[in-house]
Amino acid sequence: MSAPPLELERTDETTRTSQISVVPLLRRLHFYAGVLIGPFLVVAAVTGMLYAFAPQIDDVLYGDKLWVEPAGTARPVSEQVAAAQASLPEGTVTAVQLFDDPEATTRVVFAAPGLAEEYSKTVYVNPYTAQVQGELTTWAGATPAVTWLDQLHRDLNLGPVGNLYSELAASWLWVLSLVGLVLWIARRRTAKRRVRALLVPEKGAKGVRKTRSWHASLGVWALVGALFLSATGLTWSNYAGENFSAVLVALNAKAPALDTALPGSTPAAPAAGEHSEHNGSAGSTEPVDAKTFDEVLAAGRGAGLDGPVELAPAAAGTAWSVAQTDQLWPIRQDKAAVDPATGTVTARADFADRPFLAKLSSLGIYAHMGLLFGLANQIALLLLAATILALIFFGYRMWWQRRPTRADRSAPLGAAPKRGGWQQLPLWFVIPAPLVLIAVGIAMPLLGISLVAFLILDGVIGAVRARKSERTPVVAGQGD
Repeated sequence: MSAPPLELERTDETTRTSQISVVPLLRRLHFYAGVLIGPFLVVAAVTGMLYAFAPQIDDVLYGDKLWVEPAGTARPVSEQVAAAQASLPEGTVTAVQLFDDPEATTRVVFAAPGLAEEYSKTVYVNPYTAQVQGELTTWAGATPAVTWLDQLHRDLNLGPVGNLYSELAASWLWVLSLVGLVLWIARRRTAKRRVRALLVPEKGAKGVRKTRSWHASLGVWALVGALFLSATGLTWSNYAGENFSAVLVALNAKAPALDTALPGSTPAAPAAGEHSEHNGSAGSTEPVDAKTFDEVLAAGRGAGLDGPVELAPAAAGTAWSVAQTDQLWPIRQDKAAVDPATGTVTARADFADRPFLAKLSSLGIYAHMGLLFGLANQIALLLLAATILALIFFGYRMWWQRRPTRADRSAPLGAAPKRGGWQQLPLWFVIPAPLVLIAVGIAMPLLGISLVAFLILDGVIGAVRARKSERTPVVAGQGD
């Protein structure tokens, strides 16, 4: 009778060298990936948890600028823009953000001297009185505090070098999740009630066995969420994100740009925010007449663009854009190009017309940011981040609990699973493995590089130790 493909793990976690199995290699990979990537995941989980509650943070820190008491009918947008222009005469309006919440202020975005290209000055105007309530330096529409949290989550506020941390975390999260699932199934596959054995911690277990049971059961519960965070996080990353965008382009699955070229003019560049999911503004920096905003808004409303919208001026001879900015399900993300001279709609780019992958990408990003389902989305992200932190805690606790405590073999931490698991791999795993590694390395370069580095380093250390053991007599009781 042939041996089963997956090894039944013994409680002392010794390796049956005669068994053909993927489990020993996966166990060692899961251990080292967890130990080394765990700190990155802790930072990503904590900063992501904070960023998910950006709206509440804004309310606490900037509520006096963001909100007003409703008082009758809102003033024309042109008056509000004029008031903002008077408060910031050195700036040039690049966008106006309007909301359907009667308590929200109108936000007039400016390009201003002395600011980096990606930053703006946002003036907050009371829509009922056209009085300015304050101004902030913003990035892609985000307040200073939320900008700091966003960049902390992305790159630890270290710039491009810091981006490596978040891409490593997102790249390895799905690997840790799936490998952990395989290991837990292999351990629990003989249980009479298999589903319950996977989802519920082992009753009556103690010590490291209890910790492992909690670690694995929580991992199963968090599996879908972890895979979601990994996939959506990678779309924003430097290297894997570029590859993802290239795939969308190759499949013709990118969201179509709004055509802002007026009849008889040369084609214009994509409208503001076309390549951003943060409602950033990159409109014209030429002076604009505040009265034009009333005409453009009326044209956009007449075209069916209800709810919160962003009005973006454009260079002379180019259409302005009116874009819905509602990211709460069901989202409103249609756009229209409006001729500012005639108030006519010259083009549209509706969310319903986007390719399926473009829609899915946008929805995934909004959910990752905690926006898609409002407070429910935020709570779900909070619970998921807390679960990931608990998984990491239990993982490190197992490492500590497995340490030898005998006087002649004491150690501060437990030993890693034995190396040499590649010698037990079945052919069905060995044959496609190089092709899979190459594909993963191309799609997710940081994952590929770090995985190959681990395999090479582990192999070299193993070879060096093997040579030493050949020259040194083995002391009874010693192990790897």
